[in-house]
Parts: sequence; structure tokens; C-alpha cells
Amino acid sequence: MRERIPVYVHADDPISQAGIASGLRGRADIEVLDEDDAVAVAVVVVDDIDQEVTRRLRAIQRTGGPRVVLVVTRFDDAGPLTAIGAGACALLPRSEATPERLAAAIQAAAAGDGTIPPALLGRLLDQVSRLHSQVLAPRGLTFSGLSEREVDVLRLVADGFDTREIAYKLCYSERTVKNVVHDVTTRLNLRNRAHAVAYAVRQGLI
Repeated sequence: MRERIPVYVHADDPISQAGIASGLRGRADIEVLDEDDAVAVAVVVVDDIDQEVTRRLRAIQRTGGPRVVLVVTRFDDAGPLTAIGAGACALLPRSEATPERLAAAIQAAAAGDGTIPPALLGRLLDQVSRLHSQVLAPRGLTFSGLSEREVDVLRLVADGFDTREIAYKLCYSERTVKNVVHDVTTRLNLRNRAHAVAYAVRQGLI
């Protein structure tokens, strides 16, 4: 028999908390606990995604806490991206949070996957597109936090070229190449060139 997923339900009002917990209890694959210690998934029920909610989600992630399924009454346009940025791995409108759908989201979260309903996915993609076009692209940045120039330099560092060779290939001065590497390592708290290359590989940039 498959192990039951330990889950904690948190809501600001006790009626919502009791109702959702009751809907999940009795399932063979989920165990609802009264304490939030050592649970795999936390179901957090809120009305809106405001600053208090984002602080709560970030606090859960900072302490290495459980995966978060967020049940929300009202989503504004920025809500999905804000929630995911704060650490939620699954989003469910409260009107759609039936025990079956909630259980499916919990199972996906416990397996390391995410859940976003199609209607919210459209909003999320719109927000990502606007973030890229209005914030990142004008600054020459990508979603990795690196500019195209920084990626080009790291790719050549990974290929074994030294500073002079990289400067020649990219038509930069050697000082510019050194500054690019220094900026990347400083901004991302990396120790040296090798560490910067390892970071770029892990991020799938090179």
C-alpha cells in the first residue's frame, strides 16, 4: 500500500480550515495532521494574495518547509506570478477546490510537480510576457538574471578560452571581459570563474 501524504491545512478562519481538512480526511492517500511539523504538503487557504500571504509563503520556503498548495478566493492579474514567485507550487481557485481536485494537487506537489488550472495559466503567461518585455528585455536581462553578453562570456569561459581570446572573439576589450566575469560572480555570490561556469550549466544556459 502506498504511503499516505502528511498534510497540514492552514486557513485564516476556522470554518474554512475545518471544512477543507474534513474533505481530505478519510482518503487512503492523505493524512491530515493537526500540527505543521514534518508534513510534506501545506494547504494554505487565503482570500487574496497580499503582502502578508507572500511573506508567509517565503517564510515557509526559508525554513525548508513543505510544498505549498495555495487555495485562493480571488486572483488579481498579478496573483498567479506573485504566488509562484513566493514559493507556491500549486494554485487552486477556491470555487474549484473540490476534495478530488485538492487531493490531485497535493499528490502532484508531493511528487515535486505543480498544478495550475488552465484559466490561471493564461494569466500567468501574460504576466511572464509582460515581465520580460517591460522589465527584463529593456535591461538586456534574461529570466536567469544574466544578460546575453554575460551568457556569451560564460559560454566561452566554459569552452576553455582565456580572457584575451574571449575579448577577440566577442570584439570586447580584455577589461570588459574581466568586468563581466567579476559582475556575474559578485552579483550571484559565486566564488570564481569555475563556480560561475557550474552555475550556468546548472541553469541550462550553456
